[in-house]
Amino acid sequence: MAKKEIKETGFALGKENYKLMAIGFAIIVIGFILMAGGGSDDPNVFNEDIFSFRRITLAPIVLLFGFGFEIYAIMKKPKDD
Repeated sequence: MAKKEIKETGFALGKENYKLMAIGFAIIVIGFILMAGGGSDDPNVFNEDIFSFRRITLAPIVLLFGFGFEIYAIMKKPKDD
């Protein structure tokens, strides 16, 4: 009967997973930065910039990609060293 040797590093994921998670977090932050702005200083004046392509289409796509990348980073199986 062969015994399985279990490596215990203290971390739930591998080093590569954490790097990928950091990249995904950066993508999410970029998405929120793209979504920011477009407000008006005067509440009586409507600013059309809130409906720009960047805020309505591009930023949500970048955010969804970032969250999907985070899921991939977490679910990726760490390599056996």
